Amino acid sequence: MNRFPLLAVSRIGVRRMRARCNTFMATAFIGPILMGTVLMLLFFLPSARPASGQSRESATAGGISLWAGAGASGYYLQYGERKNLGITGFVDADAVNHFGVEAEGRWLEWRQVASVHAETYLIGPRYHFNVGRFQPYVKGLVGLGEFNFSYNYAHGSYTVVAGGGGADYRLSRRWSVRAVDFEYQYWPQFTFGSMSSAGITTGIRYRIH
Repeated sequence: MNRFPLLAVSRIGVRRMRARCNTFMATAFIGPILMGTVLMLLFFLPSARPASGQSRESATAGGISLWAGAGASGYYLQYGERKNLGITGFVDADAVNHFGVEAEGRWLEWRQVASVHAETYLIGPRYHFNVGRFQPYVKGLVGLGEFNFSYNYAHGSYTVVAGGGGADYRLSRRWSVRAVDFEYQYWPQFTFGSMSSAGITTGIRYRIH
């Protein structure tokens, strides 16, 4: 029998209030980032309009290329030193001047231990360049992270800041392989103090525009 029921209830209440505060702070922080991304796209869009004297191939090369892809991920979570597997979906909007935007969602749901898993939804700028068929890139992202604690005891929402890079390998005009993508994530508002996670993703992407 619990001799201190009020203490237990108060602790649960504090955790729930902290989770709500984290969600509010994350939303307030992500809003300006999303707005900045939209403004960046609007800035690049005029260059995407093909000139009348250009061929379709050269006009597309002078504007924005839009890619969508998916891959398999393996990540280390500092909390409990977990090593989870998952899937990642991403969209890249790249301009001819090497700058672009990447949005990604990652679900680390496999190889769970004690039901610990995480999901992240991030967006931010990226810079790429071409070396033959390879396209190395670097990126900086920010967004929302969802974390499920041991044995489903609690679930929290947090701000996540990430940086990373990798390389794509072009197979054709439409298809390319995401040979490797490395990403380091920092969770500054995590419940038990700041937490980090890091991992790699490999997959494939398709050019839709």
